[in-house]
Formats: sequence, C-alpha cells, structure tokens
Amino acid sequence: MKDFTSKVIRGIKPSGIRKFFDLASTIEGCISLGVGEPDYDTPAHITEAGSRSLIEGNTFYTSNQGMPALRQEIRSWVKKKYGLDYEDNEVLVTVGGSEAIDLAIRACIEPGDEVIIPQPSYVAYPAEVTMVGGIVKTIPLQAKNEFRLTPAELEAAITPKTKAIILNYPNNPTGAIMEKADLEAIVPILIEHDLLVITDEIYSELTYGSNHVSIASFPGMKERCIYVNGFSKAFSMTGWRLGYTLAPASIMKQMIKIHQYVIMCAPTPAQYAALEALRHGQNDVVAMREDYDDRRKFMLGEFKRIGIPCFEPKGAFYLFPYIGNYGKSSEQFCLELLEQEKLIVVPGNAFGDSGEGFIRVSYASAVEELADGIERLERFIKRI
Repeated sequence: MKDFTSKVIRGIKPSGIRKFFDLASTIEGCISLGVGEPDYDTPAHITEAGSRSLIEGNTFYTSNQGMPALRQEIRSWVKKKYGLDYEDNEVLVTVGGSEAIDLAIRACIEPGDEVIIPQPSYVAYPAEVTMVGGIVKTIPLQAKNEFRLTPAELEAAITPKTKAIILNYPNNPTGAIMEKADLEAIVPILIEHDLLVITDEIYSELTYGSNHVSIASFPGMKERCIYVNGFSKAFSMTGWRLGYTLAPASIMKQMIKIHQYVIMCAPTPAQYAALEALRHGQNDVVAMREDYDDRRKFMLGEFKRIGIPCFEPKGAFYLFPYIGNYGKSSEQFCLELLEQEKLIVVPGNAFGDSGEGFIRVSYASAVEELADGIERLERFIKRI
C-alpha cells in the first residue's frame, strides 16, 4: 500500500524539545529545567472565574472572535500598554498564542514567499512556514550582540521574495530582549522593504530592568504588524490554552475565516478566566515577575560560579549558556547529562542551527529545584 502521508509533513523534524521530555518519562528521579511553563498555580481568583462559568452554565460556543467583553478588555490592555488603538473587528481570541501564529502564517504566506526567522527561535515557526509552502530564511543571531537583531543582519537577509519576518521578543529560547533603540533601528528597513511583521510577544510581561516595547507601537508599523500574545506565561495559564491576536482588518478577516473552519471558538470557561485575569490580575503578574527576577539572578550567579559562560538575559524565564567548550554537541551534552545526572535541559540546536553549542535552561522552577539542578550540572561538567 502506498504512503498516504504528506511529503511536506514527513520532511519536518519532530520538536527537539519533546524528544527530551519523552526520554525523561522513562527515567525515575529526573529534574526538568527544560520546560517552558510557570511553576505557579493559576491565581485562585482567575481559576474561580473559570469554574464559576461552568457552574453558571456558560458552556456554549461564544462568538467566533471571542466574547465581546474579553475582546474589549484586550483592546483596552494594548491601548494602556502601548498606546495602540484597535477596532473590534481587528481582535481575535485564539487557542493559545500558538494558534494565532499559525493563523497569521496561513492567512498571509503563499508558496514561494520568503519568511525571515531570526534564530535561535521558537521551534514552531520554521515548521509552520514550511507547511504552507513558504521558504524559511534564517538570520543567525550572535551571543556577542545579546541575540538582538541588528539592522545590518536584517538588511542582508532581505531579497525580492521576502514577504514577512517573525519576531519574538522577549525571546524563547535565549531570554533576549529588543529595547526601544534596537527596534527604532530596524523599523525603517521593515517599512522600506514593505514587510509584514508577525510579532510574538507572549513573554511581554516578563522583562527585567526595562519595560517591554512593542514594535507595533512605532509609526507606520501597526498597519503591517500581526500582534500575538496570550495568557499562558504572564498569568500562569498554560493549560487553559488561551491567546489572542490583533491585526489590520483586511488581514484579520482572513485569519477569522480560517479560525471559523478549524476551531469555531476558543474554550468558553477559559475566556471567562482570561477576562478576570485582565481586569484584576496585574498584581499577580508583578509578584511572579519579581520572583522570576530573583531566580534569574540566582542562576546567573551559579553559572558564573561553576564557570559556564552565559550572557545576561533580560526577558522571559530562560538562560542560554554556552557549553561549546566541552567537546560535545548540544544534543550529546544534554543526552549524557540526562543519563548520568537525571537532569533535563534542552539542546540549543533544537531552536535552529545557530543554537549549536548552547543549552536552554528554564528558571521557571522553585529555587530548591534550581539549586539541585545546578549541583547535578556541576558534577557532570567536572566529570567530563
């Protein structure tokens, strides 16, 4: 019998992150510093709002776009944060930020279109561009630049076929940020070449030492940006699977069309929980951010102590230390670390070739677990 599966899908590599989680499930006593998930419970008042919606019988479909009240709160949120004004028909509530990214790519990218992806990057971006027949054009970012995208790197990557760029700051996996001056330097290039920008700002509430700036807030950018965000990271709502996206009406019309056929609407109880989060959850965000900052500083100090180079990330909850001096590939390093010390971290090349020589370490865990993980890592590097 012939193979009925798609050649395109067969050619896409499975997630390099999931490989390690699957291995870990077979090893007792593992510590995971690889997962990109807050270790906090969803704040009680947010959970109660979701539960209350079930008790009150709010278990039916909402509007395809999401509950009107939630859409209004999202519009108010981005207005307050970034001074961005969106109309109601420019907002869509999605099943996590992941669906929003998928919709943006499917609505705008056609076969043969080039999409620039600065790397290391979130693992889904290249796969999703490939699925629609787009051509991935990577920019290898440099640790010496703190993994920020420079104007020279951007200009060099653009060709007549370039249609879009996917930006993710604060960044997964590096924890890098782009400050206002960094964004100001690339905005003229994006406008000159008439590029679409898909800006994934899911970690926007987790920056340390400076406030996050959205590239959509610069003059001439809102009309060429698809803004993606969600509730997973800021409000510790990963399992609720709720995100949102804002885009010009002409683009959003096509994104909603795909959403209607594939999803119908995001889960109703999760929308009620998200409404509570936006209305009354800012203190929760501040408390978590301060705690993450303490963990970030602790981990940076520990990496310095044990002699593993690591630039200072100022966003998200990841470190991206360099392990290229140990004579092992990133994947080999991580596999042996798991086998010998039962510690999970993620090889940097899971996020693109430019991540080779690095590992991603999440500090979204209790300090006691972080300390135990560092102890295991230190034993391992002394041994090798």
